[in-house]
Amino acid sequence: VIDEEIRTNVENHGDVLLSRDPALSVEKQTEEVKELIKEGVSVIFLNPVDFEHMGPALDAARQAHVPVITIDTNVQDSDYVVSTIETDNYAAGVACAKHLLRTAPGAKILLLKHSAAHSAVDHIAGFRQTVAGHEGFTIVDEAECDGQLERAMPATQTMLAQHPEADTIMALNDPSALGAMTALESLGRLQDFRIYGVDGVPETKELILTGRMTATAGQSPRHIGQLAAQQAYRLLDGEPVEQLIQLPTHLWTRDNLSPEQTKEWD
Repeated sequence: VIDEEIRTNVENHGDVLLSRDPALSVEKQTEEVKELIKEGVSVIFLNPVDFEHMGPALDAARQAHVPVITIDTNVQDSDYVVSTIETDNYAAGVACAKHLLRTAPGAKILLLKHSAAHSAVDHIAGFRQTVAGHEGFTIVDEAECDGQLERAMPATQTMLAQHPEADTIMALNDPSALGAMTALESLGRLQDFRIYGVDGVPETKELILTGRMTATAGQSPRHIGQLAAQQAYRLLDGEPVEQLIQLPTHLWTRDNLSPEQTKEWD
């Protein structure tokens, strides 16, 4: 959706957007950045695969004097980036945790993580630090899943085998939450669990509305894409750009969702 919004803005200016999929490989993403530089691009929008290991790609862009705008998540080498547009990712995790603390007498929690993505790290950190110290709320296990449904499912199954007492899952994003739900459904335990995610995709909103999922901290990829394109054209026009734009998150629950709101992203 972010790509669609950037593309619309770019094409409305009579320009061309070249998109590449690194398939979760930092090596492939680095090569793609270098190839785009050779293509003669004016700006690079980067959704980093691994926030700690983008140095070679960012250095190549700097040497070629091609500005980089990071979208959805930041990088460790932020001095190499002219602007970042993202959701307040820490606040997304906090919102999920506050809902859990408000609505449950206690919880035995499983975490699904993606430690290579800064945004995902912030989602989990916000959740973890908010529940910390609250009696009866315990994180009993955690596992990496790269934010992918097909990896979240076996990761959840493994954790459940070791911790059958678990009753709550905090997933770094909605695809991971869907993978966890698939695992729980196969074990006949879905109805026993509270499940939290981050994104607010239409599919998970539907599941929340029907009572199968607890909540998701919604993002607005359309707004992220629009702002990223606006920043790029300000930059190209020689105007100053904001180094960091963080958008607020909205926690979607069964109490505040309507059928109309489940049909698309914000």
